[in-house]
Amino acid sequence: STMSIAFWCLLAAGILPQLAGFYAKADKGFDNNNARDWLAKQEGAKARAVAAMNNGYEGLPLFIAAVLVAHLQGVDAAWLDGLALTYVLLRIPFTVCYIKGWGTLRSLIWVAGLACIISLFVMAA
Repeated sequence: STMSIAFWCLLAAGILPQLAGFYAKADKGFDNNNARDWLAKQEGAKARAVAAMNNGYEGLPLFIAAVLVAHLQGVDAAWLDGLALTYVLLRIPFTVCYIKGWGTLRSLIWVAGLACIISLFVMAA
């Protein structure tokens, strides 16, 4: 059997925050021996990239739960795959908006992502 798009999205959602982290660490002065301390001292776009990374990890458990519950409850695969993929794709402009400092647009995209998660739970009910 093949793995569903939704399950691949779980992997993607786990990797995307790391990309924001890579952006934050792309600096000649990055201290890999004290990475967390170094990241905590960043300012501007680098600090916002760290915040985007943290937000990605904070939202990950709820997304994973939504996908798994929807799958276990037999939500239509097309809807499950579509909502999971939409969530993951929304995380890309969300991260860009975070780094650029576009708070209002970032928040609107975040709400759209949360709507995907809530929809999966509602469809599973």
